[in-house]
Amino acid sequence: MCENEDMTYAGVGVNYDAMDPFKRDAQRAARETAGNINRLGFSEVGMSRGESAYLLERPDHYLAHVEEGLGTKNLVADAMYRLTGKSYYDQIAQDAVAMIANDMITLGALPLSMAMHLAVGDSDWFDDKKRCHDLIEGWKKACMLARCAWGGGETPTLKGVVVPGTIVLSGSAMGVVQPKGRLITANIQHDDAIVLIESSGIHANGLTMARKIADNLPNGYLTKLTDGRAYGETLLDPTHIYVALIEGCLDYGIDIHYTANITGHGWRKLMRATQPFAYIIERLPIQLPIFGFLQEHGPIDDMEAYGNFNMGAGFALYVSEADVEKVQGIARSLGLNSFYAGHIEKCETKKVIIKPKNIEYLGSTLGVR
Repeated sequence: MCENEDMTYAGVGVNYDAMDPFKRDAQRAARETAGNINRLGFSEVGMSRGESAYLLERPDHYLAHVEEGLGTKNLVADAMYRLTGKSYYDQIAQDAVAMIANDMITLGALPLSMAMHLAVGDSDWFDDKKRCHDLIEGWKKACMLARCAWGGGETPTLKGVVVPGTIVLSGSAMGVVQPKGRLITANIQHDDAIVLIESSGIHANGLTMARKIADNLPNGYLTKLTDGRAYGETLLDPTHIYVALIEGCLDYGIDIHYTANITGHGWRKLMRATQPFAYIIERLPIQLPIFGFLQEHGPIDDMEAYGNFNMGAGFALYVSEADVEKVQGIARSLGLNSFYAGHIEKCETKKVIIKPKNIEYLGSTLGVR
């Protein structure tokens, strides 16, 4: 890569154009298995295929299932542990739980139980008691924030698969929509408002690119941002868990027309629903120092940045304009910043338009179903 060439996610080895066809093929094959559960009194909710959570229906409730992984953020924690002596594994645990819980709530399901899957390359990893303690306490705290039980997990040693000294951290959860009227479906309307909820930082997507940038910095992860914090420390700010926000909105009776957890694919996730709408963004969140730093040192242009990072917005809710202040009030009561970012219009083609940046993403750039 040339010194002045803009960095891309595909260029550092994460190519959604290569991964997404596999996801779509898997979904097509998976549909053929749905009938197997009918004998047990369950049926699948077909619309949940391709959503962030998978739903099973019973007469008086829906069950939800989510499987998610942390990605490579633990490698930043490993590097900072070596450099500073601080493990950050309590924060890494929250990131992993957040990836699961924030996907589940997109359909109105509230987490019931959470399971950890911790794969190591060598069993010696467990000899570091400080790191293990932090991971356990962090997972417990995150389950409290997600308002669910930690139900168990698995800790395989995968020698020859996982690099010794590292881990693959992931997990799964079961959740419930009860009563059934709390289900969030893609009921998007023309002129709906887009309310964006702040992120705490990079969250847990885009870390492959962020790690590549660290390799090119003279002081690596210890390089200072404009606010004086170290790059590695800032990358490890734990992901917000938005369970209390969605539960609060549902308890208040707010009619949520759709939600989006802004993770992989960045702001393209705003058009995850199948219907052809234009999602028009007119106001952006306050720029967090981490994103300006990433764009400067990649360099990463706006099209690539908003197409892969959350850029300060971790979660989106689509509601009628009359409900915007109610959503913002609930967010504020939970210590979360939010803003009325834009609106939705009927359109022949699905797209996201970010007016302040003069960016447009077509629906064809988001092939998750």
